[in-house]
Amino acid sequence: MARAMVLQTDFGTCDGAVSAMYGVAMGVSPDLRIFDLTHEIPPYDIWEASYRLIQTLSYWPEGTVFVSVVDPGVGTDRLSVVVRTANNRYVVTPDNGTLTHVMRMAGVAEARVIDERVNRLEGSDASYTFYGRDVYAYTGARLAAGIIDFAGVGPSIDPDALVRLPVVEPRFDGETLTGTIDVLDVRFGSLWTNISREQFAQLGVSVGERVEVTIEDGTRTVYQNLLTYAHSFADVFVGEAMVYVNSLDCMAVAINQGSFAKAYGIGTGGTWRLSLRKASATERE
Repeated sequence: MARAMVLQTDFGTCDGAVSAMYGVAMGVSPDLRIFDLTHEIPPYDIWEASYRLIQTLSYWPEGTVFVSVVDPGVGTDRLSVVVRTANNRYVVTPDNGTLTHVMRMAGVAEARVIDERVNRLEGSDASYTFYGRDVYAYTGARLAAGIIDFAGVGPSIDPDALVRLPVVEPRFDGETLTGTIDVLDVRFGSLWTNISREQFAQLGVSVGERVEVTIEDGTRTVYQNLLTYAHSFADVFVGEAMVYVNSLDCMAVAINQGSFAKAYGIGTGGTWRLSLRKASATERE
């Protein structure tokens, strides 16, 4: 039985690009089961693609093949690779940083460069602008269908040689815990940080207690307030902001039935820092 293949791109679905990838995969094997992670990655946003992979990957069965195509360097000398993660999932993608969170949080056991002499759609050799269809969907489908095994992808490379995007690790100074706003819970406007629940525990804050939240963009303070650390959105009033543990076991900030990101003009990335400090006894009154 063919393994599942999961597609992620920044193509959107307003034209035929994603459908063409489906068509190529089905041409390899009509028995393939193909699913969508998302096709709404912001154009060229490699960081977002990296994060959405790690948000999803571990919940799919072992052997699942992910094809992620956010490829601003298409047609350049960047490598096309397939990796096997430490938990036995496969990711087919350009080597441009898309694997950053997978490498950090899941681990990569093996990596191979796609040999386009055998793993490229027949008749596409003169085209260098649609690797998602001609190389990645085709190779991913061959791997998922069992037409090739992992060794059949191409030559092995050292996983440590794969491209990584810069990551700012959280830091704790004994009083304040500071991390970055990695990504938004897009539809609802919540802020997802890289501060883990275990790191947050260093503050000694219990559910229901208050936390001082400070958000900075570079040297500019954008937001500062005392918020409740809540189990869930139902713990605070509608329109009230809160701190909570998100589905990736990291700390997040949200407004109950509102968009925190829109309300305060918050962005994501390494320049966006979020700091947490336990409110003093006086502040909690």
